[in-house]
Amino acid sequence: MPILELPAAKVQQGDLTLFSTAIKVKILTDGDFYSVETLDPSNAGDAGYQRLLNQARARKLADYIVKGQENQDAFLPTSVFLATDKPLEFDPNTNTIKIDTSAIGPFSVVDGQHRLEGLKLAAKKDDRVLEFAVPVNIAASLPKIHQMCHFLIVNTTQRSVDKSVEQRIVARLTSALDVEDIPSLPKWILNVVERGEVEKAVKLVDFLNEEPTSPWNGKIKMANEAGATRINQRSFVGAIVKYVLTANNPLGVLNDLDKEKRIFLNYWKAIAETIDDGNASVLFRYNGVDLFCRFSIPFFMRLQNGGKFTVDAMKELLILCFENMEGEFAGVGHAQWWVRGGKGGGLNSAAIGHVVQEMAKALNKPSMTAEIEL
Repeated sequence: MPILELPAAKVQQGDLTLFSTAIKVKILTDGDFYSVETLDPSNAGDAGYQRLLNQARARKLADYIVKGQENQDAFLPTSVFLATDKPLEFDPNTNTIKIDTSAIGPFSVVDGQHRLEGLKLAAKKDDRVLEFAVPVNIAASLPKIHQMCHFLIVNTTQRSVDKSVEQRIVARLTSALDVEDIPSLPKWILNVVERGEVEKAVKLVDFLNEEPTSPWNGKIKMANEAGATRINQRSFVGAIVKYVLTANNPLGVLNDLDKEKRIFLNYWKAIAETIDDGNASVLFRYNGVDLFCRFSIPFFMRLQNGGKFTVDAMKELLILCFENMEGEFAGVGHAQWWVRGGKGGGLNSAAIGHVVQEMAKALNKPSMTAEIEL
């Protein structure tokens, strides 16, 4: 297929001439239609500019495209950006471009190498993918150095969707799984949707932020919300998924969302009433959330033995734990430790893990000193 004639729209952006069209996979993957100028990390003078291909990422896309062939619901709306330093023949009367592939090709891939590789892999698994049409923007008469600049612009100015928005979308999909027809999803997204922990974590965060008696009331920055707050939804949901809604946390396996909400609220009420004097602001930032979400595992295990998850029961256990703390982290139960500029704000992830270990030891000290009957 040396000469192609494709319907196209001409787009002029300053000195940049683009032709927007759609090209089927069978053409894109035929011979040397495109090439990827990969940067060779071992050669300082290499003229390539593309990142190394992530095969796992390409395989994920291929699996998604193949799966969507059965119900014809796979879609890939984002255009691939190709370029050539040669001019393209455009007929404004018919709105078509003519491509002599023997003279023009191969096109350089400015953006979309993983999409193209994924489509190529999918076509090898399922011939139907060959008829799949891909939106393509082709830049004509674009020098190689300009192609590299456009790659840099595309990949440094584009932003992926905010994680908080992503969490909201996942939560909505989880709630819709059994009541609405959902199109084929990439496997890695479908797994998260089906597990449901993101949906539950979002609901826990919403409850803490909206409940009038909550120490977190109005303090959590939600998706797309403007203004400065102490912590954002993204971080709080992430900590809950990672440490609270897990198989080794009693709260994570309770399977009663209303009870889980009340228990988690009681937990934060007990923490705030025990530590916060109005100045412990770091307690309501990432380090405080991360530490006490981690600590919830041994804490709820201990409470489970007594079967009481009231605020008073939690406060009593927290006070006992803080009184048993020794060494450099002995102040973790005091407001001064959590003031801005205090020790709590300077902890990294490893240090927070160490604090949690010491708190878990202190939590169980009384039981270790009791008489042991053999």
